[in-house]
Amino acid sequence: MNANNANKPAVASSTVTRDLRELDVKTDNIYESLVIMSKRANQISNNIKEELHQKLSEFASANDNLEEVFENREQIEISKHYERMPKPTLVAVQEFLDNKIYYRNPAKEAKEL
Repeated sequence: MNANNANKPAVASSTVTRDLRELDVKTDNIYESLVIMSKRANQISNNIKEELHQKLSEFASANDNLEEVFENREQIEISKHYERMPKPTLVAVQEFLDNKIYYRNPAKEAKEL
């Protein structure tokens, strides 16, 4: 294990069973926690999608033919790299549990005033 990976929490690459009581500790409401994680997962997904499209657009040409698409090794490696990345929902749940997501609930804030 290299030094860069030592500080990073491991994000599971597949489905993980979670204790629901663990997810509502910060918000006192499981549904609010799920909405927060869902919105963060959408942000992560959109960022990854945009990044992937930018990288793949470098390979686009005006006159693509079928042979060129299958021959482009770099493009295939980039796609495989993104396929191996952890799913955005798993990253969002881990970030939530590690207190790495900033969120606020204006409705709760209004009640407290």
